Amino acid sequence: MKTTETLIHARWVIPVEPDGTVLEHHSLAIDEGRISAVLPTVEARRDWQARSNVELPQHALIPGLVNAHTHTAMSLLRGIADDLHLMDWLQNHIWPAEQRWVSEPFVHDGSQLAIAEMLRSGTTCFNDMYFFPEVTARVAAGGLIRARLGMILIDFPTTYAQDADEYFARGLALQDEYKHHPLVGCCFAPHAGYTVSDEPLKKIQVLANELDVPVHIHLHETAGEIDDSLKKYGERPLDRMERLGLLTPALVAVHMTQLNDDEIRRLAASGASVVHCPESNLKLASGFCPVQKLLDAGVNVALGTDGAASNNDLDMLGEMRSAALLAKAVHGDASALPAHTALRMATLNGARALGLGDETGSLEVGKWADLTAVDLGRLETRPLYDPVSQLVYAAGREQVSDVWVAGQQMLKSRELTHLDLPDLLQRAGQWQGRIAASDTSL
Repeated sequence: MKTTETLIHARWVIPVEPDGTVLEHHSLAIDEGRISAVLPTVEARRDWQARSNVELPQHALIPGLVNAHTHTAMSLLRGIADDLHLMDWLQNHIWPAEQRWVSEPFVHDGSQLAIAEMLRSGTTCFNDMYFFPEVTARVAAGGLIRARLGMILIDFPTTYAQDADEYFARGLALQDEYKHHPLVGCCFAPHAGYTVSDEPLKKIQVLANELDVPVHIHLHETAGEIDDSLKKYGERPLDRMERLGLLTPALVAVHMTQLNDDEIRRLAASGASVVHCPESNLKLASGFCPVQKLLDAGVNVALGTDGAASNNDLDMLGEMRSAALLAKAVHGDASALPAHTALRMATLNGARALGLGDETGSLEVGKWADLTAVDLGRLETRPLYDPVSQLVYAAGREQVSDVWVAGQQMLKSRELTHLDLPDLLQRAGQWQGRIAASDTSL
Protein backbone atom coordinates (compact mmCIF):
# COMPACT_ATOMS: atom_id res chain seq x y z
CA MET A 1 0.00 0.00 0.00
CA LYS A 2 1.41 3.39 -1.03
CA THR A 3 1.04 6.30 1.35
CA THR A 4 0.53 9.99 0.73
CA GLU A 5 -0.48 13.08 2.65
CA THR A 6 -3.62 13.88 0.66
CA LEU A 7 -5.76 12.17 -1.97
CA ILE A 8 -8.30 14.23 -3.90
CA HIS A 9 -10.90 12.17 -5.78
CA ALA A 10 -12.68 14.12 -8.53
CA ARG A 11 -15.35 13.39 -11.10
CA TRP A 12 -13.15 15.04 -13.71
CA VAL A 13 -9.47 15.99 -13.62
CA ILE A 14 -8.55 18.48 -16.34
CA PRO A 15 -4.73 18.66 -16.31
CA VAL A 16 -4.39 21.21 -19.20
CA GLU A 17 -1.22 19.42 -20.25
CA PRO A 18 -1.53 17.35 -22.46
CA ASP A 19 -3.77 19.82 -24.24
CA GLY A 20 -7.44 18.90 -24.53
CA THR A 21 -7.27 16.06 -21.99
CA VAL A 22 -10.16 15.28 -19.63
CA LEU A 23 -9.65 12.45 -17.14
CA GLU A 24 -12.84 10.97 -15.74
CA HIS A 25 -12.96 9.56 -12.21
CA HIS A 26 -9.34 10.40 -11.45
CA SER A 27 -7.46 11.31 -8.28
CA LEU A 28 -4.47 13.42 -7.31
CA ALA A 29 -1.96 12.47 -4.64
CA ILE A 30 -0.22 15.35 -2.86
CA ASP A 31 2.98 15.21 -0.81
CA GLU A 32 4.97 18.13 0.61
CA GLY A 33 2.86 20.55 -1.37
CA ARG A 34 3.47 18.94 -4.76
CA ILE A 35 1.56 16.55 -6.99
CA SER A 36 3.02 13.07 -6.57
CA ALA A 37 0.56 11.10 -8.72
CA VAL A 38 -2.38 11.48 -11.11
CA LEU A 39 -4.21 8.18 -11.41
CA PRO A 40 -7.66 6.54 -11.83
CA THR A 41 -9.72 6.80 -8.67
CA VAL A 42 -10.30 3.05 -8.58
CA GLU A 43 -6.53 2.54 -8.33
CA ALA A 44 -6.12 5.32 -5.77
CA ARG A 45 -8.74 3.76 -3.49
CA ARG A 46 -7.29 0.27 -3.93
CA ASP A 47 -3.55 0.91 -3.73
CA TRP A 48 -3.08 4.14 -1.77
CA GLN A 49 -3.58 5.27 1.81
CA ALA A 50 -3.78 8.95 2.74
CA ARG A 51 -3.95 10.93 5.94
CA SER A 52 -6.61 13.07 4.28
CA ASN A 53 -9.13 12.14 1.59
CA VAL A 54 -11.16 14.78 -0.25
CA GLU A 55 -14.25 13.73 -2.18
CA LEU A 56 -15.32 15.85 -5.17
CA PRO A 57 -18.03 13.67 -6.75
CA GLN A 58 -19.48 16.25 -9.15
CA HIS A 59 -16.53 18.57 -9.55
CA ALA A 60 -13.93 19.42 -12.15
CA LEU A 61 -10.45 19.68 -10.66
CA ILE A 62 -8.32 22.11 -12.67
CA PRO A 63 -5.00 23.89 -12.19
CA GLY A 64 -5.36 27.00 -10.08
CA LEU A 65 -6.11 29.97 -12.32
CA VAL A 66 -3.28 32.42 -13.04
CA ASN A 67 -4.26 36.09 -13.17
CA ALA A 68 -1.39 37.39 -15.28
CA HIS A 69 -2.13 41.10 -14.84
CA THR A 70 -3.73 42.97 -11.99
CA HIS A 71 -3.37 45.85 -9.54
CA THR A 72 -4.59 44.20 -6.35
CA ALA A 73 -4.82 47.15 -3.98
CA MET A 74 -7.04 49.00 -6.46
CA SER A 75 -9.86 46.80 -5.17
CA LEU A 76 -10.47 49.67 -2.73
CA LEU A 77 -11.18 51.92 -5.74
CA ARG A 78 -13.71 49.54 -7.31
CA GLY A 79 -16.46 51.62 -8.93
CA ILE A 80 -14.97 55.00 -8.05
CA ALA A 81 -14.95 56.29 -11.65
CA ASP A 82 -16.91 54.17 -14.11
CA ASP A 83 -18.01 54.76 -17.71
CA LEU A 84 -15.12 57.04 -18.66
CA HIS A 85 -12.47 57.01 -21.37
CA LEU A 86 -9.13 55.55 -20.29
CA MET A 87 -7.08 58.74 -20.05
CA ASP A 88 -9.93 60.69 -18.40
CA TRP A 89 -10.41 57.81 -15.95
CA LEU A 90 -6.68 57.60 -15.26
CA GLN A 91 -5.56 61.23 -15.19
CA ASN A 92 -8.60 62.93 -13.69
CA HIS A 93 -9.83 60.30 -11.24
CA ILE A 94 -7.52 57.37 -10.49
CA TRP A 95 -4.18 59.17 -10.24
CA PRO A 96 -5.57 61.94 -7.99
CA ALA A 97 -7.25 59.34 -5.75
CA GLU A 98 -4.01 57.39 -5.55
CA GLN A 99 -2.00 60.49 -4.68
CA ARG A 100 -4.36 61.13 -1.78
CA TRP A 101 -4.98 57.63 -0.47
CA VAL A 102 -2.26 55.17 -1.46
CA SER A 103 -0.20 54.20 1.58
CA GLU A 104 1.01 51.04 3.26
CA PRO A 105 -2.30 50.51 5.14
CA PHE A 106 -4.27 51.11 1.91
CA VAL A 107 -2.19 48.56 0.01
CA HIS A 108 -2.34 46.04 2.86
CA ASP A 109 -6.12 46.14 3.14
CA GLY A 110 -6.70 46.36 -0.62
CA SER A 111 -4.38 43.44 -1.28
CA GLN A 112 -6.06 41.25 1.34
CA LEU A 113 -9.48 42.09 -0.10
CA ALA A 114 -8.28 41.25 -3.62
CA ILE A 115 -6.57 38.02 -2.58
CA ALA A 116 -9.72 36.88 -0.81
CA GLU A 117 -11.74 37.60 -3.95
CA MET A 118 -9.23 35.81 -6.16
CA LEU A 119 -9.11 32.72 -3.96
CA ARG A 120 -12.91 32.56 -3.91
CA SER A 121 -12.79 32.79 -7.71
CA GLY A 122 -10.28 29.94 -8.13
CA THR A 123 -7.14 32.02 -8.70
CA THR A 124 -3.99 30.67 -7.05
CA CYS A 125 -1.36 32.92 -8.67
CA PHE A 126 -1.36 36.58 -9.68
CA ASN A 127 1.01 39.04 -11.33
CA ASP A 128 0.78 42.45 -9.71
CA MET A 129 1.77 45.97 -10.66
CA TYR A 130 1.25 48.51 -7.89
CA PHE A 131 2.85 50.74 -5.30
CA PHE A 132 4.24 49.39 -2.02
CA PRO A 133 4.72 45.90 -3.50
CA GLU A 134 6.59 44.87 -0.37
CA VAL A 135 3.28 45.14 1.50
CA THR A 136 1.43 42.96 -1.00
CA ALA A 137 4.37 40.55 -0.88
CA ARG A 138 4.02 40.18 2.88
CA VAL A 139 0.30 39.49 2.54
CA ALA A 140 0.82 36.87 -0.17
CA ALA A 141 3.82 35.32 1.57
CA GLY A 142 1.73 34.65 4.63
CA GLY A 143 0.92 31.33 2.99
CA LEU A 144 -2.09 32.64 1.09
CA ILE A 145 -1.34 32.67 -2.64
CA ARG A 146 1.42 32.53 -5.26
CA ALA A 147 2.45 35.92 -6.62
CA ARG A 148 4.78 37.86 -8.86
CA LEU A 149 5.18 41.35 -7.42
CA GLY A 150 6.12 44.17 -9.74
CA MET A 151 9.13 46.35 -9.06
CA ILE A 152 7.10 49.39 -10.06
CA LEU A 153 8.65 52.24 -12.07
CA ILE A 154 7.06 55.45 -13.31
CA ASP A 155 8.66 58.76 -14.28
CA PHE A 156 6.81 60.99 -11.83
CA PRO A 157 7.00 61.08 -8.02
CA THR A 158 4.34 59.31 -5.95
CA THR A 159 3.73 58.55 -2.31
CA TYR A 160 5.89 55.44 -2.88
CA ALA A 161 9.02 56.95 -4.45
CA GLN A 162 10.27 60.33 -5.58
CA ASP A 163 12.51 59.47 -8.54
CA ALA A 164 13.89 56.62 -10.63
CA ASP A 165 16.74 55.93 -8.21
CA GLU A 166 14.31 55.41 -5.34
CA TYR A 167 11.99 53.22 -7.42
CA PHE A 168 14.95 51.03 -8.40
CA ALA A 169 16.36 50.88 -4.87
CA ARG A 170 13.06 49.80 -3.34
CA GLY A 171 12.34 47.32 -6.11
CA LEU A 172 15.74 45.66 -5.94
CA ALA A 173 15.49 45.39 -2.15
CA LEU A 174 12.20 43.54 -2.66
CA GLN A 175 13.77 41.23 -5.24
CA ASP A 176 16.64 40.45 -2.88
CA GLU A 177 14.27 39.68 0.01
CA TYR A 178 12.08 37.25 -1.94
CA LYS A 179 14.45 35.71 -4.49
CA HIS A 180 14.29 32.30 -2.76
CA HIS A 181 10.73 32.43 -1.45
CA PRO A 182 8.54 29.42 -2.45
CA LEU A 183 5.42 31.51 -3.16
CA VAL A 184 6.51 35.07 -3.92
CA GLY A 185 8.81 36.31 -6.66
CA CYS A 186 9.39 39.59 -8.48
CA CYS A 187 9.37 41.11 -11.93
CA PHE A 188 10.15 44.56 -13.24
CA ALA A 189 6.98 46.60 -13.73
CA PRO A 190 7.54 49.80 -15.70
CA HIS A 191 4.02 51.19 -15.88
CA ALA A 192 3.83 51.94 -19.62
CA GLY A 193 5.78 53.32 -22.54
CA TYR A 194 4.09 56.68 -22.12
CA THR A 195 4.97 56.99 -18.41
CA VAL A 196 8.55 55.66 -18.42
CA SER A 197 11.36 57.30 -20.40
CA ASP A 198 14.21 55.65 -22.27
CA GLU A 199 16.98 55.71 -19.67
CA PRO A 200 15.09 53.84 -16.94
CA LEU A 201 13.88 51.31 -19.53
CA LYS A 202 17.48 50.73 -20.64
CA LYS A 203 18.45 50.08 -17.03
CA ILE A 204 15.56 47.64 -16.65
CA GLN A 205 16.75 45.74 -19.72
CA VAL A 206 20.20 45.26 -18.20
CA LEU A 207 18.92 44.29 -14.75
CA ALA A 208 16.21 41.96 -16.09
CA ASN A 209 18.88 40.02 -17.96
CA GLU A 210 21.10 39.86 -14.89
CA LEU A 211 18.32 38.78 -12.52
CA ASP A 212 16.43 36.61 -15.04
CA VAL A 213 13.02 38.11 -14.21
CA PRO A 214 10.10 39.14 -16.43
CA VAL A 215 9.36 42.71 -17.52
CA HIS A 216 5.65 43.46 -17.06
CA ILE A 217 4.36 46.56 -18.90
CA HIS A 218 1.16 48.06 -20.35
CA LEU A 219 1.77 48.23 -24.10
CA HIS A 220 -0.25 49.08 -27.22
CA GLU A 221 -3.31 49.59 -25.02
CA THR A 222 -5.07 52.25 -27.10
CA ALA A 223 -4.88 53.92 -30.50
CA GLY A 224 -4.03 57.17 -28.69
CA GLU A 225 -0.95 55.54 -27.16
CA ILE A 226 0.28 54.61 -30.64
CA ASP A 227 -0.29 58.14 -31.97
CA ASP A 228 1.46 59.75 -28.99
CA SER A 229 4.46 57.44 -29.35
CA LEU A 230 4.78 58.28 -33.05
CA LYS A 231 4.71 61.99 -32.24
CA LYS A 232 7.17 61.79 -29.33
CA TYR A 233 9.59 59.07 -30.47
CA GLY A 234 8.89 58.71 -34.18
CA GLU A 235 8.11 55.03 -33.68
CA ARG A 236 5.39 52.72 -32.40
CA PRO A 237 5.72 51.48 -28.80
CA LEU A 238 6.78 47.95 -29.75
CA ASP A 239 9.46 49.37 -32.07
CA ARG A 240 10.71 51.40 -29.13
CA MET A 241 10.78 48.35 -26.86
CA GLU A 242 12.80 46.52 -29.51
CA ARG A 243 15.21 49.43 -29.90
CA LEU A 244 15.76 49.44 -26.15
CA GLY A 245 16.44 45.70 -26.08
CA LEU A 246 13.21 44.76 -24.29
CA LEU A 247 11.57 42.66 -27.00
CA THR A 248 12.75 39.35 -25.52
CA PRO A 249 11.21 36.23 -23.93
CA ALA A 250 11.14 38.18 -20.65
CA LEU A 251 8.62 40.72 -21.98
CA VAL A 252 5.07 40.41 -20.61
CA ALA A 253 3.12 42.89 -22.73
CA VAL A 254 -0.33 43.71 -21.38
CA HIS A 255 -3.40 44.66 -23.47
CA MET A 256 -1.87 44.80 -26.99
CA THR A 257 -5.09 45.90 -28.67
CA GLN A 258 -3.31 47.78 -31.48
CA LEU A 259 -1.17 45.35 -33.46
CA ASN A 260 -0.34 44.90 -37.12
CA ASP A 261 0.72 41.66 -38.76
CA ASP A 262 4.42 42.52 -38.71
CA GLU A 263 4.29 43.21 -34.97
CA ILE A 264 2.57 39.89 -34.36
CA ARG A 265 5.31 38.15 -36.34
CA ARG A 266 8.04 39.90 -34.34
CA LEU A 267 6.36 39.10 -31.02
CA ALA A 268 6.29 35.44 -31.98
CA ALA A 269 9.93 35.47 -33.06
CA SER A 270 11.01 37.15 -29.82
CA GLY A 271 9.32 34.66 -27.49
CA ALA A 272 7.54 37.49 -25.64
CA SER A 273 4.18 36.88 -23.95
CA VAL A 274 0.96 38.86 -24.30
CA VAL A 275 -1.60 39.26 -21.51
CA HIS A 276 -5.14 39.72 -22.79
CA CYS A 277 -7.53 41.63 -20.49
CA PRO A 278 -10.80 41.44 -22.43
CA GLU A 279 -13.22 42.87 -19.88
CA SER A 280 -11.08 45.87 -18.94
CA ASN A 281 -10.42 46.57 -22.62
CA LEU A 282 -14.15 46.46 -23.34
CA LYS A 283 -15.09 48.64 -20.38
CA LEU A 284 -12.53 51.32 -21.25
CA ALA A 285 -13.20 50.99 -25.00
CA SER A 286 -9.49 50.43 -25.53
CA GLY A 287 -9.82 48.12 -28.54
CA PHE A 288 -9.63 44.43 -29.35
CA CYS A 289 -6.57 42.25 -28.91
CA PRO A 290 -6.16 39.99 -31.99
CA VAL A 291 -5.91 36.89 -29.82
CA GLN A 292 -6.47 34.24 -32.46
CA LYS A 293 -3.87 35.80 -34.78
CA LEU A 294 -1.38 35.84 -31.91
CA LEU A 295 -2.08 32.21 -31.04
CA ASP A 296 -1.85 31.16 -34.69
CA ALA A 297 1.54 32.88 -34.90
CA GLY A 298 2.77 30.95 -31.85
CA VAL A 299 2.69 33.77 -29.29
CA ASN A 300 2.13 32.73 -25.68
CA VAL A 301 -1.12 34.51 -24.74
CA ALA A 302 -2.23 34.63 -21.10
CA LEU A 303 -5.25 36.17 -19.39
CA GLY A 304 -5.58 38.89 -16.78
CA THR A 305 -8.38 40.80 -15.15
CA ASP A 306 -6.60 44.14 -14.79
CA GLY A 307 -7.49 45.94 -11.56
CA ALA A 308 -10.93 45.97 -9.96
CA ALA A 309 -11.14 49.71 -10.64
CA SER A 310 -11.42 49.05 -14.38
CA ASN A 311 -13.06 45.63 -14.67
CA ASN A 312 -14.74 45.67 -11.98
CA ASP A 313 -13.98 42.20 -10.65
CA LEU A 314 -11.10 39.74 -10.36
CA ASP A 315 -13.03 36.80 -11.80
CA MET A 316 -10.86 34.67 -14.08
CA LEU A 317 -13.72 32.31 -14.96
CA GLY A 318 -15.60 35.31 -16.29
CA GLU A 319 -12.48 36.47 -18.11
CA MET A 320 -12.21 33.11 -19.88
CA ARG A 321 -15.78 33.36 -21.09
CA SER A 322 -15.36 36.95 -22.27
CA ALA A 323 -12.11 36.12 -24.07
CA ALA A 324 -13.62 33.14 -25.88
CA LEU A 325 -16.77 34.97 -26.96
CA LEU A 326 -14.96 38.15 -27.96
CA ALA A 327 -12.43 36.28 -30.09
CA LYS A 328 -15.22 34.66 -32.10
CA ALA A 329 -16.79 38.04 -32.85
CA VAL A 330 -13.50 39.83 -33.59
CA HIS A 331 -12.26 37.12 -35.95
CA GLY A 332 -15.65 36.33 -37.47
CA ASP A 333 -15.11 32.67 -36.71
CA ALA A 334 -17.13 30.61 -34.23
CA SER A 335 -14.22 28.17 -33.90
CA ALA A 336 -11.79 30.87 -32.72
CA LEU A 337 -10.44 30.51 -29.16
CA PRO A 338 -12.19 27.23 -28.18
CA ALA A 339 -12.86 26.38 -24.54
CA HIS A 340 -9.75 24.24 -24.00
CA THR A 341 -7.57 27.09 -25.31
CA ALA A 342 -9.27 29.64 -23.04
CA LEU A 343 -8.59 27.40 -20.03
CA ARG A 344 -4.96 26.99 -21.08
CA MET A 345 -4.58 30.78 -21.39
CA ALA A 346 -5.93 31.15 -17.85
CA THR A 347 -3.57 28.55 -16.39
CA LEU A 348 -0.43 27.23 -18.08
CA ASN A 349 0.05 30.13 -20.50
CA GLY A 350 -0.11 32.55 -17.58
CA ALA A 351 2.40 30.52 -15.60
CA ARG A 352 4.76 30.44 -18.57
CA ALA A 353 4.50 34.20 -19.06
CA LEU A 354 5.63 34.66 -15.45
CA GLY A 355 8.49 32.18 -15.73
CA LEU A 356 6.60 29.66 -13.57
CA GLY A 357 5.62 27.12 -16.21
CA ASP A 358 7.78 24.41 -14.66
CA GLU A 359 6.20 24.96 -11.23
CA THR A 360 2.47 25.53 -11.73
CA GLY A 361 -0.25 25.99 -14.36
CA SER A 362 -0.99 22.31 -15.09
CA LEU A 363 -1.68 19.16 -13.10
CA GLU A 364 1.55 17.23 -13.63
CA VAL A 365 3.61 15.13 -11.28
CA GLY A 366 6.26 17.26 -9.60
CA LYS A 367 4.47 20.56 -9.92
CA TRP A 368 3.08 22.48 -6.98
CA ALA A 369 -0.41 21.40 -5.98
CA ASP A 370 -2.09 24.68 -6.95
CA LEU A 371 -5.62 23.42 -7.55
CA THR A 372 -9.16 24.65 -8.04
CA ALA A 373 -12.32 22.55 -7.73
CA VAL A 374 -15.45 23.73 -9.53
CA ASP A 375 -18.81 22.18 -8.66
CA LEU A 376 -20.47 21.33 -11.99
CA GLY A 377 -23.38 19.57 -10.35
CA ARG A 378 -25.38 22.77 -9.97
CA LEU A 379 -28.55 23.48 -11.94
CA GLU A 380 -26.73 26.18 -13.92
CA THR A 381 -24.26 23.68 -15.40
CA ARG A 382 -26.63 20.78 -16.07
CA PRO A 383 -27.06 18.80 -18.22
CA LEU A 384 -23.34 18.32 -18.79
CA TYR A 385 -21.84 16.93 -21.98
CA ASP A 386 -18.38 18.55 -21.92
CA PRO A 387 -16.91 19.73 -18.60
CA VAL A 388 -14.45 22.15 -20.20
CA SER A 389 -17.19 23.84 -22.21
CA GLN A 390 -19.26 24.12 -19.05
CA LEU A 391 -16.33 25.67 -17.18
CA VAL A 392 -15.80 28.33 -19.82
CA TYR A 393 -19.31 29.06 -21.07
CA ALA A 394 -21.62 28.33 -18.14
CA ALA A 395 -19.93 28.07 -14.74
CA GLY A 396 -19.76 31.03 -12.37
CA ARG A 397 -17.18 31.80 -9.71
CA GLU A 398 -19.74 30.98 -7.01
CA GLN A 399 -19.29 27.34 -8.12
CA VAL A 400 -15.63 27.34 -7.04
CA SER A 401 -15.82 25.17 -3.95
CA ASP A 402 -12.23 24.40 -2.92
CA VAL A 403 -8.79 25.87 -3.62
CA TRP A 404 -5.31 24.68 -2.69
CA VAL A 405 -2.03 26.60 -2.96
CA ALA A 406 1.10 24.45 -2.67
CA GLY A 407 -1.08 21.70 -1.21
CA GLN A 408 -2.54 23.91 1.52
CA GLN A 409 -6.31 24.34 1.40
CA MET A 410 -7.15 28.04 1.20
CA LEU A 411 -10.86 27.62 0.35
CA LYS A 412 -12.91 24.77 1.79
CA SER A 413 -16.55 24.37 0.79
CA ARG A 414 -16.60 28.10 -0.17
CA GLU A 415 -15.12 29.18 3.18
CA LEU A 416 -11.77 30.97 3.36
CA THR A 417 -9.49 29.08 5.73
CA HIS A 418 -6.79 31.70 6.34
CA LEU A 419 -8.59 35.04 6.03
CA ASP A 420 -11.21 36.63 8.28
CA LEU A 421 -14.03 37.60 5.92
CA PRO A 422 -16.03 39.78 8.39
CA ASP A 423 -12.85 41.70 9.24
CA LEU A 424 -12.07 42.22 5.54
CA LEU A 425 -15.56 43.54 4.90
CA GLN A 426 -15.35 45.89 7.89
CA ARG A 427 -12.04 47.38 6.70
CA ALA A 428 -13.34 47.73 3.14
CA GLY A 429 -16.32 49.62 4.52
CA GLN A 430 -14.06 51.95 6.49
CA TRP A 431 -12.06 52.80 3.36
CA GLN A 432 -15.28 53.35 1.43
CA GLY A 433 -16.44 55.83 4.03
CA ARG A 434 -13.17 57.80 3.99
CA ILE A 435 -12.86 57.91 0.21
CA ALA A 436 -16.51 58.76 -0.43
CA ALA A 437 -16.47 61.54 2.16
CA SER A 438 -13.54 63.20 0.38
CA ASP A 439 -14.88 62.92 -3.20
CA THR A 440 -17.92 65.04 -4.03
CA SER A 441 -18.51 63.07 -7.27
CA LEU A 442 -19.43 59.92 -5.31
